[in-house]
Amino acid sequence: MHYQKHICPYSNFSVGASLLCEDGRIFSGCNVENASNGLTICAERTVIVKAVSEGCQKFQAIFITTRSPSDEYIGPCGACRQFLAEFGTNWDVYICKRDGTYLKHTVAELLPYAFTPETLKRS
Repeated sequence: MHYQKHICPYSNFSVGASLLCEDGRIFSGCNVENASNGLTICAERTVIVKAVSEGCQKFQAIFITTRSPSDEYIGPCGACRQFLAEFGTNWDVYICKRDGTYLKHTVAELLPYAFTPETLKRS
């Protein structure tokens, strides 16, 4: 994963993500900040966009880690949770700390009652 300082010059909060696709391919990505905060893209969305642009749309797991100096687990933001749910809710999210410990959840656990493409099909 990439932790280059120039990608998060405003918050200095580096996040990296690796995505395991069902076909075995692995993609990696990082957060990329912008002076206009609304245009910042999180690592989770970066890595999913990379995978989708290469033809992957079915995922097994995503691994998310930060360079946070705190000793706490940092999960995906709400926008990223919704973005993950777009590709199903029954796949794994690993929230990792610098020391190698992690929490494992499904997307459904992180975003209960998710609004998904299936929701639109039922309406």
